[in-house]
Amino acid sequence: MRLTKEQATANRQLVLDTAGRLFRERGFDGIGVADLMREAGFTHGGFYNHFASKSELEALVSQEIMAKAAAKLAAKAQDPSRKRKDIFAEYVAGYLSTENRDQPGQACALPSLCADIARQGSEVKQAFGAGLESYLASLLLVMPARRDAKGKKRPASRADAIAAMAALVGGMVLARAIAGTDEAASSEILAAVQEHVLGDSPNK
Repeated sequence: MRLTKEQATANRQLVLDTAGRLFRERGFDGIGVADLMREAGFTHGGFYNHFASKSELEALVSQEIMAKAAAKLAAKAQDPSRKRKDIFAEYVAGYLSTENRDQPGQACALPSLCADIARQGSEVKQAFGAGLESYLASLLLVMPARRDAKGKKRPASRADAIAAMAALVGGMVLARAIAGTDEAASSEILAAVQEHVLGDSPNK
């Protein structure tokens, strides 16, 4: 039975969504094409109807999951009824939650995939970099004012967004590394990073 264009598009998106979850859970090298397609409900051979290679899939997934995260954050910034400080605090608390720690397949891709992407070729790195840029831009939209070295209030900068993202990602990586063996220390890391990231906002 010949697939309609709409069904083919839906099938391709299902593979992308499945890959996004599994890559975050297991890493790029932690799952092969055959197992990935089986998880999505398709045959191994069907993969090449949609993608030229696994590297192409990795690149597309890297950009898509970051773009979705950026769009979600940017949408929150458009809500005129909410203050930046509240949106940002909610975002940070959610990012550093134990739920996100324990469900990497549904959480931010950065803690799960940064090390993998560093070992990939230019196609994957460029796609991920584009997604990261959009994510940083969206994060900056919801970041409240900061305090400079003299304690003066100033607008958040791109450097602030980079530093906050690095702290969030690093904190999650550390917390996951010991989760299940030292829950107290893992939770302590999440709490300490949250306090640090929110601590220099004058609106805290």
